[in-house]
Order: sequence, then C-alpha cells, then structure tokens
Amino acid sequence: MARPKSDNKRLALLNAATTAVGLAGIGASTAVIARQAGVAEGTLFRYFTNKDALLNALFLHLKQSLGEAMMVGFDPSLDQKSCTRHIWNRFVDWGLANPDAHLAMRQLAVSDKITPETFDKVEALYPELHKLAQHCLRREFLDHDSRLFADALFFRLAETTMEFAGRKPEQADTWICAGFEAMWRALSLEEQ
Repeated sequence: MARPKSDNKRLALLNAATTAVGLAGIGASTAVIARQAGVAEGTLFRYFTNKDALLNALFLHLKQSLGEAMMVGFDPSLDQKSCTRHIWNRFVDWGLANPDAHLAMRQLAVSDKITPETFDKVEALYPELHKLAQHCLRREFLDHDSRLFADALFFRLAETTMEFAGRKPEQADTWICAGFEAMWRALSLEEQ
C-alpha cells in the first residue's frame, strides 16, 4: 500500500524549487530541490511525475500566490485606474517580499516547459483581474500576441520598479508611483 502524500512535503518541494529555479533557472537539479526540501529525490517523483510536471506545478503555485496577494483589499467598485493601481502596488510589494519567487516565475514564464494547459489554469485563476485588464487595455493589445506584448511591458516596468525600490527602500514609494504612471500611460485606454 502506497504511503499517503503529505501537503507539507509537497509545499516544501515547491518552496525548494522556487529557490532553486530562481537561482539556477529551469536547469535546477531535482536532486538539489529534493535535498533543500529535506526529502530523497525519489520522494520528489512521488509528488511530481517528472521535472516538467514539477515546473508546471511550481508556475501555477507561484501565480496563485501572486494572485492571492494582488486580491487582498481589491475593490472592483473603484474606478479602473484605482483598481489597476492596487494590482500594481500589490504586485510590486509581492515581488519585493518574494524575490526568489519572482525570479522563478520570470524564468518559468519564458521557458518552453509550461504547457498550454497550465497557462489555461493560470488564466482561469482570477477572472476579475482578467476582466479589469480587458476594460483597461488599449484595444490594440487585446488579441493574443499583442496581449503577450502588453503583459511583457507591464512585467518589465514592474521589474524595473522593483529594482529601483529595492536599491533605495526610502524612495520606494516614488519609484512605485513613477512606474505605475509609466505603465498606465503606455497600456491604458485613458489618456492621463
């Protein structure tokens, strides 16, 4: 009879993978991940059928964590710019508080390891965020390829904001505000 799987071990593996992928990219070894999680490498494969399954589970896990952070205090009754500002601030705060997770998510997002099924699961996680994007984005960014371009602009501006806010925390609010305004002007329907 197979031993039951532990949620704690699965989470420990995902946390170890976050650190390993953040540091070494998708080439991070499963042996290192298992060792950092405090389990044998064979145990890792009881939870994830192969390394690609681990990477897809990690991407979904990180996107869930980010989405949960962005939804804290989210009030869809506010105007679109205020809602988007809230999402921006929470995204930057999450990235600054979770640098390994941010790096790992960035590595995974540009890899060829994330399956269309995983991207579909991510897309379905927080429909209110996707609805907000649909209402705020300039029309030229709504088809699939253009949306990827808009997402890349959003993330690069956020990463630049995080970099400057991390260098000089006493000026973080200034960089976060400037980054948001640059992103808003570049991507939004409103001309402000």
